[in-house]
Amino acid sequence: MNRIMKAGLAGFATLFACSPAFSMGDTIKTGIDATYAPHAMPTLDGKIEGFNVDLVNLIGERLGKKVEITGAQFSSLVPALQAGTYDFLAAPVTVNKERASNLLFTEGFMDTNFGFTVPANAPDYKSLEDFKGKTIAVNKGSNYESFLKEREKEYGWKVESYGTNTDAIAAVLSGRADANMAGNTVVAWAVKKNPRLKLSYEYKTGLVWALPFRKDDVKDRDLVDRAIECLKIDGSMAKLSEKWFGVTPVAGTTIVTPTKGYGTPGFEGYADDDHKPSCDNLK
Repeated sequence: MNRIMKAGLAGFATLFACSPAFSMGDTIKTGIDATYAPHAMPTLDGKIEGFNVDLVNLIGERLGKKVEITGAQFSSLVPALQAGTYDFLAAPVTVNKERASNLLFTEGFMDTNFGFTVPANAPDYKSLEDFKGKTIAVNKGSNYESFLKEREKEYGWKVESYGTNTDAIAAVLSGRADANMAGNTVVAWAVKKNPRLKLSYEYKTGLVWALPFRKDDVKDRDLVDRAIECLKIDGSMAKLSEKWFGVTPVAGTTIVTPTKGYGTPGFEGYADDDHKPSCDNLK
């Protein structure tokens, strides 16, 4: 996903200077990659469900607006956003320096960490060092594979790469691997579906997922930012975490903690102010 996003941004950086001004109407129009479970995935009746689908629908409720979510390939989402097809993207996008120079982000709605899945009867792993000598299954070509291979000599683990993370999970279930490493929400989803697995150590990256807007749409970004703050303080975000990941958020984590100001601190587009998070006066 990161490589695709990078390529898309590189080709569309020049659009910001000439993009026409758009603003959300009575219906929020947004797009998402509908194949990224558990954030978005197709249902049997042709609809889309998932954590981010629920998140955007709740944002619409708080703002008194209808929501129209379209599933599309991830690589097409940013160009469509810049063209005005979408008001913002519902897809979970990691905020980094390059992306923040081209897109305007809300505050983070969740920490984007690396998580380990292990068999339910496995011992507790509390650090990367605890995986020394273990075989770790990972999705081939992913950031997680790169992370593990770059540290293979340092930590003494063996990396086994598979075509999909589903195959990597199967390796853990069959005993061919001691653990699987993937995104923290992906491993939580796998554990939620399979009682033979359990969550293990979570490596903190210090990065967050946020919702991206066009650079010139400060007004709508700030409005949606306030709606996200509302969902954090009224308990809605915690309920979504429990529903989709089977995880009750820890106090102080991004998913339940409003961020001061508007946007993601430390990145371009962040606006520092002292507004108080509230569910009042959003409509």
